[in-house]
Amino acid sequence: MVTQWQQRRAARRRTDGDGSPLKRFRWWQVITGRSLLHLEPAAAEGRPVRYSVDVRYLGDSSDGAVRARLYRDGRQHTVSKVPAIFPVEGGAIEIATSGVGVKRAHYVTDDGTERRLVPDPRSGEGRRARFQRDHPSVSRFVGAVSVVVLIIGIGVNLLQILEPLSRIPPIAENIGVFVSPIHLPLWLNITLAVAAALASWERALRLRYHWLLDGAGN
Repeated sequence: MVTQWQQRRAARRRTDGDGSPLKRFRWWQVITGRSLLHLEPAAAEGRPVRYSVDVRYLGDSSDGAVRARLYRDGRQHTVSKVPAIFPVEGGAIEIATSGVGVKRAHYVTDDGTERRLVPDPRSGEGRRARFQRDHPSVSRFVGAVSVVVLIIGIGVNLLQILEPLSRIPPIAENIGVFVSPIHLPLWLNITLAVAAALASWERALRLRYHWLLDGAGN
């Protein structure tokens, strides 16, 4: 539930759009940090209104800020830094990002009902959704591997961090020094970090996010 304080902060982040047309998603933008999602709410004034949200989650090239751009019927309507709340007919569109993608993209009605936005078929999220539809068993396996990789990464990092922390004099004097059973070479630590980043990205393509798993993977 979005509080009034969050709504006021979101309103300060919003500015009017410039009316420019929505650009088509290009295949290379899968790896350059663009997400594009769509929503068609209930008819307004007798015709369907199509909303699209364009997010460059790695930041705009001009200043590095991460912004979401709301398009109404293909024309830029509103721009906001994330997390963003865009009031629309019957509710609001809520957008939030992580370091590797979009972690929340929902249409929330006035009565609290939530509906996830639909990824553009050409986007990374759209391609991942199509893979899930076409190959559900393989998709579930890939998703499970992502979770396992993130859990391993968290466990290994925690064990390696605890040892130097336990050597801080007040902690060592009162609790003792913890000796980690795991000491990985630099190349393996880098490999685990890259694998965790890829696992978080795979989950972001499915609009999945958990503060512990994906927060540690970013």
